[in-house]
Amino acid sequence: MKQKIVLATGNLGKVKEMADVLANFGFEVVAQTELGIESPEETGLTFVENALLKARYAAKLSGLPAIADDSGLVVPALGGEPGLYSARYAGVDENADESNRQKLLQKMTALSGEQRQAKFVSCIVLLQHETDPSPIIAEGECYGEIGLAEKGENGFGYDSLFFSPEVNCTFAELETGEKKKISHRARALAVLKQKLGA
Repeated sequence: MKQKIVLATGNLGKVKEMADVLANFGFEVVAQTELGIESPEETGLTFVENALLKARYAAKLSGLPAIADDSGLVVPALGGEPGLYSARYAGVDENADESNRQKLLQKMTALSGEQRQAKFVSCIVLLQHETDPSPIIAEGECYGEIGLAEKGENGFGYDSLFFSPEVNCTFAELETGEKKKISHRARALAVLKQKLGA
């Protein structure tokens, strides 16, 4: 029988990307939004802290084991921006993804070559219960560069700007199945799988 687990995110893109993979680990995934749980304020200073905060909050309100992902885009030439604020880089509005991409392109106008290097970071935390003292933490990273313009129709967030030399295209030009194999979240999930012995 599959173990029920709450996925601590309101991001539908993440739910779609993670639910399939987690089902293969023997989990029956319930998104926190289905349980009427809102996301807590993310006050952590690292991806790990924010993922822990989200997982603890969802576990507390649902009474279920919880899994949370905190992820973002890191551009070293911008001092690590957008980093922890990737989802709300340009503020919070209904066109957040588009606004965030435009702000990033604008800030990088004068940057070229190696200055356009970037990485996607994903930190996944799994808690058995709210006060679990030994959470399972899995991290994954994906290296690439920020393109000069958007390319591709798939994905979400910064995918249309993130050019991956590994596949010679942006994440938004990849089919969902292909992205699931190489993304930062896929890599973090692979580490999680190892740690779970799944």
